[in-house]
This record gives sequence, structure tokens and C-alpha cells, in this order.
Amino acid sequence: MTDEARIREAATRDSYDAIARTYTDWVADELTAKPHDRAVLGAFSELVLGTGSAEVLDMGCGPGRITTFLAALGLEPRGLDLSPAMIELAQSLYPMHQFDVGSMAALPYADESFSGLVAWYSTIHVPDDELVLAFAEAARVLRPGSWFQLAFQLGGRVDHFSDLAGFGVDLDFHRRSIDDVLTALEPHGFIPATRIEREPDRTGRFPEATRQGYLLVRKASL
Repeated sequence: MTDEARIREAATRDSYDAIARTYTDWVADELTAKPHDRAVLGAFSELVLGTGSAEVLDMGCGPGRITTFLAALGLEPRGLDLSPAMIELAQSLYPMHQFDVGSMAALPYADESFSGLVAWYSTIHVPDDELVLAFAEAARVLRPGSWFQLAFQLGGRVDHFSDLAGFGVDLDFHRRSIDDVLTALEPHGFIPATRIEREPDRTGRFPEATRQGYLLVRKASL
């Protein structure tokens, strides 16, 4: 990781530490308002269970809402996040699950530890050159034939935010196309399975400003 990447990662970590409690309260019941999201995660869970193993990693788990939803679907999830404040909240809210502080660019797990991996809007703060490292790590910790589900905001630009919910932050939001994400994934042995694009929900309880993308890939079998 370059010095510039470390600076950006530190800025992301500090920003989410600052907004951890407010963010947690804000997204607490978001899944109940998003049937598309629940359907995507449900299909992913069925596919993982079909491998004969239930161990999955929620990469960039935040306060653990996706982690515990995956558990309700029959999986054995573990959460990882860059922000210590987020992990502290996740562990207090869901003490039945294991949560770790760590970077997507250097996952603290042994090779082939998981049969599934979720990156639910957690790659949006990762610049293009570091995304390759994160996907290399994802490939390393996944078993052959395992599933990787991503969700992200679609687009072709980077938006910078210095204020979020009244808190001073330093966050870049990378909006990418599904093709761009696939281009970063394929060198690491990931095979595309399902791609979905949907229009933003501008009038719901959690209004969206951008189109949303869902990409399911599978790590090639040996």
C-alpha cells in the first residue's frame, strides 16, 4: 500500500469513527425498506450453503446489520471493518457474532478461510489502485468455488464529502460501473455469475441519489 493510500484509508477510518453512532441509528432498519437488497442477500446465502459450508466474511461490515442478517439466513458470518468505533458498536449490538478491526487490503485471515464473502457498499471508498489489492485479498481468503457478493453505487465519477449528517468527514465516494468492477475482479480468478442494475429509490424511507449495482462472482474451482 502506498503512502497516499494509507492517508486515504486513515481518513476513511477517522470519518467513520466520528459518525459511527449516528450512522448506526440511521441504517438500523434499512433492509426492511429494501426488498431488492434482501432478495440479493437471500440468493447469495442459498448459493453459499450449497457449497456445503456456511462460513462467510462481511467485509466492511460497519455496525453489523448485514452480518446479523446473513446469520438469520443460516450462514456463519464474521464481520470486519476499518473503523474501531464501528466494530465496538457491532460487537455490543450483536455479541453472538465475531467482529474484527482490519483493512480490506490486508485481511487478517488464513488462506481459504471462507466459502462466501460480502462487500456491501464497502468498496465505494477504495480508490482504483487499491481495489486490486482488496480483490486479491478476497481471492486469497475464499475457498475455490466460493461466492463473492458486491453491492455498490453505479456511475463513473468520484464525489468528495467533507460533511455528513453534520459531522466533519473526509470521504471519497467512488461510483463505478459493473464492467469496471469486473475488470478489477477477473485477474484474481473471479467468474461473473449475476449482475443487476436498478434505478434509485428517490421517494422511499432511505432516498437514493444514484443507480445501484449488484454483482455476484465466483472464485474459480481448482
